[in-house]
Amino acid sequence: MINLSGKYIYLYTIIIAVMSWWLVKLTGLDELRAPAPPHSPDYFSTGYTKWEMNEAGKLKNKLLADKMTHYSDDGTTHLEKPVMSFHKEKTPPWVVKSETGVLSADGKDLLLTGKVHVERAKGEGVNQLIINTSNVRVKPETSYAETDEWAELISPSNVTTGTGMKLVFSNPINIKLLANVRGKYETK
Repeated sequence: MINLSGKYIYLYTIIIAVMSWWLVKLTGLDELRAPAPPHSPDYFSTGYTKWEMNEAGKLKNKLLADKMTHYSDDGTTHLEKPVMSFHKEKTPPWVVKSETGVLSADGKDLLLTGKVHVERAKGEGVNQLIINTSNVRVKPETSYAETDEWAELISPSNVTTGTGMKLVFSNPINIKLLANVRGKYETK
């Protein structure tokens, strides 16, 4: 006598598997996985630091942030309380601080949003300079920054304000206020 129940167990298993697959397709349960939101972070860091060196291997600029979040859909890096410094050999560095910032995917554009504070300390042959403004576009590779917003330049005893500003941090240093320029200058 031949035991047929052993042979049919494989057939029953295949029928059950096909019916299960058919029921899943029929009910739509295979499509219930929620898609990732379109602009969701793929990694983040607290205490972020990025350095860039010049051709001689000396520090050219440095970017610090309390928190960094990277987004894979557009490659941007969002920063909380970023601090960017531009270093020169014989003068104090230019330090640029803001509330938030967004670094482009290629790292060539940094948009600093909210209040922006730029400062260079007094050093040998240079006076202290403070700039208060907002919404600054920075090009770290070329040591360049600009804004369309109101800007205030403070050098001890002198205050100059205007709308729109262009600033080159490298030699020769160049600062231009573009419109509505007013100043208070103290004479000796």
